[in-house]
Amino acid sequence: MSWFADMLGPFRGFAVTMRQVRKPRVTVKYPEEKRVKPERFHGRHVLNRNLDGTEKCIGCELCAGVCPANCIYVRGADNPEDNPVSTGERYGFVYEINMLRCIYCAMCVEACPTEAITMSHLFEMSVTDRSDGIYTKSDLLVDPDGTPNHPQPDSVLIDVQELRAGDGWMRATSPSGRADYEGVIQWSPSVRTGALPAERGQSSELEPGILEGDVDG
Repeated sequence: MSWFADMLGPFRGFAVTMRQVRKPRVTVKYPEEKRVKPERFHGRHVLNRNLDGTEKCIGCELCAGVCPANCIYVRGADNPEDNPVSTGERYGFVYEINMLRCIYCAMCVEACPTEAITMSHLFEMSVTDRSDGIYTKSDLLVDPDGTPNHPQPDSVLIDVQELRAGDGWMRATSPSGRADYEGVIQWSPSVRTGALPAERGQSSELEPGILEGDVDG
């Protein structure tokens, strides 16, 4: 009977496959279908503007200094007195991120004092040339109306609408489990997205209306 058991060996493997055929599918038809990402997803970087259209980046280079992968290069310049670019004394004259070297840790977002850089939900950034993986300021900075740009809008892997979605922006600050910061709006308003609501903390439920921005902060 050993020879008969040997003949059944391959078919026993197919039995596992047949048991899975009738079960619901857990896969999606990517890239046509995409899963909903968490709010704090670490995707492609974006440089934001203030409500008046000025740039939030002041060229302080803190993001470049804190970056563990050394993938950010910033060079600041003095603001022209007649037509200031940012609200500070300086602005980011040069801003580059090497996406091939970036580890998407979001430390640049946490270090930015003006909340200029955030991370979106977009992560499809395949390139055929290494130079295309270096995003310049023109690629990262949003338009005056707040519309983000992308150097490869025609790629099948890139969902530009997801990049433009108003709720697809990672926020740097959070209550971090401290009840003192629950319901307090900690993110300054930006053009297009406006003022984001306060984040919920990790303690008991908040009083009604707090998450709508009834708390000063």
